[in-house]
Amino acid sequence: MAHTHTMKQRRAALWLCGGLALAGMPAQANIPVTVSVTVLSPPCIINGGRIIEVDFGNEIIITRIDGSNYTQTVGYSLECKGNSSNAMKLQVQGNAAVFEQGALQTSVADLGIVLKANGAVLAVNDWVDFTYPNVPQLQAVLIKRAGATLNGGEFAASATLKVDYQ
Repeated sequence: MAHTHTMKQRRAALWLCGGLALAGMPAQANIPVTVSVTVLSPPCIINGGRIIEVDFGNEIIITRIDGSNYTQTVGYSLECKGNSSNAMKLQVQGNAAVFEQGALQTSVADLGIVLKANGAVLAVNDWVDFTYPNVPQLQAVLIKRAGATLNGGEFAASATLKVDYQ
């Protein structure tokens, strides 16, 4: 899975107005001033900027793919410094499997990957809230389309792990 990071922006704005004093008129005037400010929380660093890889190995038995066998932990790290809030959210962004909307599609049509955050299914492109530094434990597990017969061979999938402030 690839990585990205995002920042939540908070905006404060005041409107800017101006006026001119004409010759012969008093030089005293009230002039509202507008200042526009964008406050950004610093970006978090996911997995030290490295790609997150999940290897299911070479000994997968096709008939044993059932949504619980072959569960793998998705190891990653998250470093946030100077953040304005510890209330955060995490998303795995990718292409959902046609046969299972919450699962990540692989390069094999009838094979998908279900993602879990702290043991609960995390549908692709959905967010899960958490409080930093307690990051969700992620897992990936293989599933196949009901009734499908898979052929042996390699498969791959990719997604983007996103973290944002709530």
